[in-house]
Amino acid sequence: MEKLYRIIAKAAHSTHPVLILGESGTGKELVARSIHFSGPFRDKPFIPVDCGSLVPTLIESELFGYVKGAFTGAMHAKEGLLAIAEGGTVFLDEVGELPLDLQAKLLRAIQEKEIRPVGSTKRIAINVRILAATNRDLEQAVSQGMFRRDLYFRLNVLSLRIPSLRERRQDIPILAAHVLERLSLSCGQERTLSDDALKAMLAYDWPGNVRELENCLERACAFTTTDMLHLGDLPVAVSNLRANGLTSAGNGTSKIVPIAELEKQTILNTIAQLNGDKLLAARLLRIGKTTLYRKLKEYTSQD
Repeated sequence: MEKLYRIIAKAAHSTHPVLILGESGTGKELVARSIHFSGPFRDKPFIPVDCGSLVPTLIESELFGYVKGAFTGAMHAKEGLLAIAEGGTVFLDEVGELPLDLQAKLLRAIQEKEIRPVGSTKRIAINVRILAATNRDLEQAVSQGMFRRDLYFRLNVLSLRIPSLRERRQDIPILAAHVLERLSLSCGQERTLSDDALKAMLAYDWPGNVRELENCLERACAFTTTDMLHLGDLPVAVSNLRANGLTSAGNGTSKIVPIAELEKQTILNTIAQLNGDKLLAARLLRIGKTTLYRKLKEYTSQD
Protein backbone atom coordinates (compact mmCIF):
# COMPACT_ATOMS: atom_id res chain seq x y z
CA MET A 1 0.00 0.00 0.00
CA GLU A 2 2.88 2.40 0.71
CA LYS A 3 4.23 1.70 -2.78
CA LEU A 4 0.76 2.35 -4.17
CA TYR A 5 0.57 5.70 -2.34
CA ARG A 6 3.89 6.76 -3.86
CA ILE A 7 2.67 5.90 -7.36
CA ILE A 8 -0.59 7.80 -6.75
CA ALA A 9 1.42 10.88 -5.75
CA LYS A 10 3.41 10.70 -8.99
CA ALA A 11 0.35 10.00 -11.15
CA ALA A 12 -1.49 12.97 -9.64
CA HIS A 13 0.90 15.40 -11.35
CA SER A 14 0.70 13.73 -14.74
CA THR A 15 -1.94 14.27 -17.43
CA HIS A 16 -1.61 10.77 -18.93
CA PRO A 17 -4.46 8.24 -18.74
CA VAL A 18 -4.29 5.85 -15.78
CA LEU A 19 -5.62 2.30 -15.67
CA ILE A 20 -6.54 1.23 -12.14
CA LEU A 21 -6.71 -2.53 -11.64
CA GLY A 22 -8.14 -4.39 -8.69
CA GLU A 23 -10.84 -6.72 -7.52
CA SER A 24 -14.33 -5.45 -6.82
CA GLY A 25 -14.47 -3.53 -3.55
CA THR A 26 -10.77 -2.68 -3.26
CA GLY A 27 -11.38 1.07 -3.58
CA LYS A 28 -10.61 1.87 -7.22
CA GLU A 29 -12.77 5.00 -7.20
CA LEU A 30 -11.07 6.21 -4.02
CA VAL A 31 -7.72 5.88 -5.78
CA ALA A 32 -9.08 7.77 -8.79
CA ARG A 33 -10.35 10.55 -6.54
CA SER A 34 -6.98 10.70 -4.77
CA ILE A 35 -5.22 11.10 -8.11
CA HIS A 36 -7.54 13.91 -9.18
CA PHE A 37 -7.78 15.83 -5.91
CA SER A 38 -4.04 15.57 -5.20
CA GLY A 39 -3.11 17.10 -8.54
CA PRO A 40 -3.01 20.61 -9.99
CA PHE A 41 -6.56 20.32 -11.43
CA ARG A 42 -8.26 19.54 -8.13
CA ASP A 43 -10.57 22.55 -8.54
CA LYS A 44 -11.87 21.16 -11.86
CA PRO A 45 -14.71 18.60 -12.18
CA PHE A 46 -14.28 14.95 -11.25
CA ILE A 47 -17.00 12.93 -12.97
CA PRO A 48 -17.38 9.17 -12.35
CA VAL A 49 -19.18 7.02 -14.93
CA ASP A 50 -20.22 3.45 -14.04
CA CYS A 51 -19.89 1.70 -17.39
CA GLY A 52 -21.21 -1.55 -15.89
CA SER A 53 -24.57 -0.17 -14.77
CA LEU A 54 -25.68 1.68 -17.92
CA VAL A 55 -27.06 0.18 -21.12
CA PRO A 56 -24.86 0.89 -24.20
CA THR A 57 -27.16 3.55 -25.67
CA LEU A 58 -27.16 5.47 -22.40
CA ILE A 59 -23.38 5.29 -22.03
CA GLU A 60 -22.91 6.84 -25.48
CA SER A 61 -25.32 9.70 -24.83
CA GLU A 62 -23.91 10.22 -21.31
CA LEU A 63 -20.31 10.43 -22.52
CA PHE A 64 -20.76 12.27 -25.80
CA GLY A 65 -24.09 14.08 -25.32
CA TYR A 66 -26.76 14.47 -27.98
CA VAL A 67 -28.54 17.13 -29.99
CA LYS A 68 -32.24 17.92 -29.98
CA GLY A 69 -34.17 15.35 -32.04
CA ALA A 70 -31.29 12.86 -32.11
CA PHE A 71 -33.70 10.11 -31.04
CA THR A 72 -37.24 9.71 -29.76
CA GLY A 73 -37.60 11.65 -26.53
CA ALA A 74 -34.62 13.95 -27.14
CA MET A 75 -36.62 17.14 -26.65
CA HIS A 76 -33.56 19.16 -25.70
CA ALA A 77 -29.85 18.95 -26.44
CA LYS A 78 -27.66 17.52 -23.68
CA GLU A 79 -23.98 18.13 -23.12
CA GLY A 80 -21.83 15.02 -22.73
CA LEU A 81 -19.82 14.27 -19.60
CA LEU A 82 -16.56 14.43 -21.56
CA ALA A 83 -17.42 18.04 -22.39
CA ILE A 84 -18.81 18.93 -18.95
CA ALA A 85 -15.56 17.77 -17.30
CA GLU A 86 -13.53 20.31 -19.29
CA GLY A 87 -10.11 20.68 -17.69
CA GLY A 88 -10.92 17.98 -15.13
CA THR A 89 -11.19 14.20 -14.91
CA VAL A 90 -13.61 11.57 -16.17
CA PHE A 91 -13.39 8.29 -14.25
CA LEU A 92 -14.60 5.31 -16.30
CA ASP A 93 -15.41 2.64 -13.74
CA GLU A 94 -15.68 -0.95 -15.04
CA VAL A 95 -14.37 0.14 -18.45
CA GLY A 96 -14.05 -3.54 -19.38
CA GLU A 97 -17.85 -3.70 -19.69
CA LEU A 98 -17.95 -1.26 -22.63
CA PRO A 99 -19.25 -2.76 -25.91
CA LEU A 100 -16.74 -2.88 -28.77
CA ASP A 101 -18.44 -0.15 -30.84
CA LEU A 102 -18.28 2.27 -27.91
CA GLN A 103 -14.68 1.31 -27.28
CA ALA A 104 -13.86 2.52 -30.81
CA LYS A 105 -15.63 5.85 -30.20
CA LEU A 106 -13.89 6.31 -26.85
CA LEU A 107 -10.51 5.59 -28.45
CA ARG A 108 -11.13 8.24 -31.11
CA ALA A 109 -12.21 10.75 -28.45
CA ILE A 110 -9.02 10.17 -26.43
CA GLN A 111 -6.73 10.26 -29.48
CA GLU A 112 -8.31 13.20 -31.27
CA LYS A 113 -9.35 15.09 -28.11
CA GLU A 114 -12.76 15.71 -29.59
CA ILE A 115 -16.23 14.20 -29.51
CA ARG A 116 -19.29 14.16 -31.76
CA PRO A 117 -22.62 14.25 -29.90
CA VAL A 118 -25.23 11.69 -30.94
CA GLY A 119 -27.17 13.00 -33.92
CA SER A 120 -24.73 15.83 -34.63
CA THR A 121 -22.42 16.39 -37.62
CA LYS A 122 -20.13 18.73 -35.68
CA ARG A 123 -17.23 17.80 -33.45
CA ILE A 124 -16.47 19.41 -30.10
CA ALA A 125 -12.93 19.79 -28.76
CA ILE A 126 -12.40 18.42 -25.25
CA ASN A 127 -9.65 18.72 -22.67
CA VAL A 128 -10.10 16.06 -19.99
CA ARG A 129 -8.01 13.47 -18.24
CA ILE A 130 -9.19 9.87 -18.44
CA LEU A 131 -8.90 7.54 -15.48
CA ALA A 132 -10.25 4.02 -16.02
CA ALA A 133 -10.75 1.07 -13.71
CA THR A 134 -11.71 -2.57 -14.07
CA ASN A 135 -11.79 -5.80 -12.09
CA ARG A 136 -11.46 -7.81 -15.30
CA ASP A 137 -8.28 -9.18 -16.86
CA LEU A 138 -8.08 -6.82 -19.83
CA GLU A 139 -5.13 -8.63 -21.38
CA GLN A 140 -7.21 -11.79 -21.50
CA ALA A 141 -10.18 -9.80 -22.83
CA VAL A 142 -7.94 -8.44 -25.59
CA SER A 143 -6.77 -11.94 -26.54
CA GLN A 144 -10.41 -13.08 -26.64
CA GLY A 145 -11.42 -10.17 -28.87
CA MET A 146 -13.65 -8.64 -26.16
CA PHE A 147 -11.57 -5.50 -25.68
CA ARG A 148 -9.74 -3.43 -28.26
CA ARG A 149 -5.96 -3.77 -28.10
CA ASP A 150 -5.38 -0.17 -29.20
CA LEU A 151 -7.73 1.18 -26.49
CA TYR A 152 -6.03 -1.02 -23.88
CA PHE A 153 -2.63 0.47 -24.69
CA ARG A 154 -4.09 3.98 -24.82
CA LEU A 155 -5.59 3.62 -21.31
CA ASN A 156 -2.63 1.70 -19.89
CA VAL A 157 -0.08 4.52 -20.11
CA LEU A 158 0.14 4.43 -16.31
CA SER A 159 -1.08 1.36 -14.45
CA LEU A 160 -1.93 0.91 -10.77
CA ARG A 161 -2.86 -2.36 -9.10
CA ILE A 162 -4.71 -2.23 -5.80
CA PRO A 163 -3.97 -5.29 -3.62
CA SER A 164 -6.89 -7.31 -2.32
CA LEU A 165 -7.70 -7.20 1.39
CA ARG A 166 -6.52 -10.80 1.89
CA GLU A 167 -3.07 -9.67 0.65
CA ARG A 168 -2.86 -7.09 3.44
CA ARG A 169 -4.58 -8.71 6.40
CA GLN A 170 -2.59 -6.52 8.79
CA ASP A 171 -4.78 -3.62 7.64
CA ILE A 172 -8.04 -5.33 8.68
CA PRO A 173 -7.97 -4.17 12.35
CA ILE A 174 -7.14 -0.60 11.28
CA LEU A 175 -9.85 -0.53 8.62
CA ALA A 176 -12.40 -2.08 11.00
CA ALA A 177 -11.60 0.51 13.67
CA HIS A 178 -11.98 3.31 11.11
CA VAL A 179 -15.36 2.01 9.89
CA LEU A 180 -16.63 1.51 13.46
CA GLU A 181 -15.55 5.02 14.39
CA ARG A 182 -17.54 6.41 11.47
CA LEU A 183 -20.57 4.27 12.33
CA SER A 184 -20.34 5.26 15.99
CA LEU A 185 -20.47 8.94 15.04
CA SER A 186 -23.51 8.43 12.83
CA CYS A 187 -25.52 6.45 15.41
CA GLY A 188 -24.23 8.15 18.57
CA GLN A 189 -23.16 4.85 20.16
CA GLU A 190 -19.55 3.70 20.39
CA ARG A 191 -18.94 0.21 18.99
CA THR A 192 -15.95 -2.11 19.39
CA LEU A 193 -15.05 -5.62 18.24
CA SER A 194 -14.63 -8.61 20.55
CA ASP A 195 -11.46 -10.71 20.22
CA ASP A 196 -13.38 -13.60 18.63
CA ALA A 197 -15.02 -11.31 16.09
CA LEU A 198 -11.70 -9.75 15.13
CA LYS A 199 -10.04 -13.18 14.81
CA ALA A 200 -12.85 -14.30 12.53
CA MET A 201 -12.40 -11.21 10.39
CA LEU A 202 -8.66 -11.81 10.17
CA ALA A 203 -9.26 -15.42 9.09
CA TYR A 204 -11.83 -14.56 6.41
CA ASP A 205 -10.64 -13.93 2.84
CA TRP A 206 -13.01 -11.01 2.04
CA PRO A 207 -13.82 -11.70 -1.63
CA GLY A 208 -15.69 -8.38 -1.63
CA ASN A 209 -12.64 -6.69 -0.09
CA VAL A 210 -12.96 -3.38 1.83
CA ARG A 211 -16.50 -2.85 0.53
CA GLU A 212 -17.57 -6.20 2.00
CA LEU A 213 -15.84 -5.39 5.30
CA GLU A 214 -17.78 -2.12 5.54
CA ASN A 215 -21.03 -3.90 4.71
CA CYS A 216 -20.26 -6.59 7.31
CA LEU A 217 -19.77 -4.05 10.09
CA GLU A 218 -22.75 -1.90 9.05
CA ARG A 219 -25.03 -4.94 9.19
CA ALA A 220 -23.54 -6.06 12.50
CA CYS A 221 -24.14 -2.63 14.04
CA ALA A 222 -27.67 -2.55 12.68
CA PHE A 223 -28.63 -5.87 14.30
CA THR A 224 -27.02 -5.48 17.73
CA THR A 225 -27.95 -3.28 20.67
CA THR A 226 -24.73 -3.74 22.66
CA ASP A 227 -21.54 -1.70 22.53
CA MET A 228 -19.42 -4.70 21.56
CA LEU A 229 -19.80 -6.71 18.37
CA HIS A 230 -19.45 -10.44 18.98
CA LEU A 231 -18.84 -13.38 16.66
CA GLY A 232 -22.55 -14.08 16.37
CA ASP A 233 -23.21 -10.52 15.13
CA LEU A 234 -21.11 -11.08 12.01
CA PRO A 235 -22.52 -12.48 8.74
CA VAL A 236 -22.72 -16.27 8.54
CA ALA A 237 -19.95 -16.51 5.92
CA VAL A 238 -17.52 -14.83 8.35
CA SER A 239 -18.66 -16.28 11.69
CA ASN A 240 -19.02 -19.88 10.47
CA LEU A 241 -15.45 -19.84 9.23
CA ARG A 242 -14.26 -19.18 12.78
CA ALA A 243 -16.83 -21.37 14.49
CA ASN A 244 -15.83 -24.37 12.39
CA GLY A 245 -12.15 -23.82 13.10
CA LEU A 246 -11.44 -23.08 9.43
CA THR A 247 -9.51 -20.24 7.86
CA SER A 248 -9.66 -19.41 4.20
CA ALA A 249 -6.00 -18.43 4.30
CA GLY A 250 -5.04 -22.11 4.34
CA ASN A 251 -2.51 -22.03 7.18
CA GLY A 252 -2.86 -25.32 9.05
CA THR A 253 -6.45 -25.68 7.99
CA SER A 254 -8.63 -28.69 7.41
CA LYS A 255 -10.27 -27.09 4.39
CA ILE A 256 -9.25 -24.49 1.82
CA VAL A 257 -12.12 -22.40 0.49
CA PRO A 258 -11.51 -20.97 -3.02
CA ILE A 259 -11.87 -17.20 -3.31
CA ALA A 260 -14.38 -17.52 -6.14
CA GLU A 261 -16.54 -19.78 -3.96
CA LEU A 262 -16.46 -17.27 -1.08
CA GLU A 263 -17.50 -14.50 -3.46
CA LYS A 264 -20.31 -16.69 -4.78
CA GLN A 265 -21.51 -17.46 -1.23
CA THR A 266 -21.46 -13.76 -0.32
CA ILE A 267 -23.51 -12.74 -3.37
CA LEU A 268 -26.05 -15.57 -3.07
CA ASN A 269 -26.41 -15.12 0.71
CA THR A 270 -27.02 -11.39 0.29
CA ILE A 271 -29.69 -11.98 -2.37
CA ALA A 272 -31.34 -14.61 -0.17
CA GLN A 273 -31.40 -12.28 2.85
CA LEU A 274 -33.01 -9.58 0.68
CA ASN A 275 -35.71 -12.00 -0.55
CA GLY A 276 -34.36 -12.05 -4.09
CA ASP A 277 -34.01 -8.27 -4.57
CA LYS A 278 -31.03 -8.24 -6.94
CA LEU A 279 -30.92 -4.48 -7.47
CA LEU A 280 -30.76 -3.84 -3.73
CA ALA A 281 -28.15 -6.60 -3.37
CA ALA A 282 -25.98 -4.94 -6.04
CA ARG A 283 -26.33 -1.60 -4.26
CA LEU A 284 -25.43 -3.03 -0.83
CA LEU A 285 -22.50 -5.00 -2.23
CA ARG A 286 -21.55 -1.88 -4.21
CA ILE A 287 -21.12 -3.63 -7.54
CA GLY A 288 -22.75 -2.77 -10.85
CA LYS A 289 -25.99 -4.56 -11.60
CA THR A 290 -24.50 -5.72 -14.92
CA THR A 291 -21.62 -7.32 -13.02
CA LEU A 292 -24.05 -8.98 -10.62
CA TYR A 293 -26.20 -10.43 -13.41
CA ARG A 294 -23.09 -11.66 -15.22
CA LYS A 295 -21.88 -13.48 -12.12
CA LEU A 296 -25.31 -15.01 -11.50
CA LYS A 297 -25.33 -16.26 -15.09
CA GLU A 298 -21.91 -17.81 -14.49
CA TYR A 299 -23.18 -19.55 -11.34
CA THR A 300 -26.17 -20.94 -13.25
CA SER A 301 -23.95 -22.35 -16.00
CA GLN A 302 -21.67 -23.92 -13.36
CA ASP A 303 -24.64 -25.68 -11.77
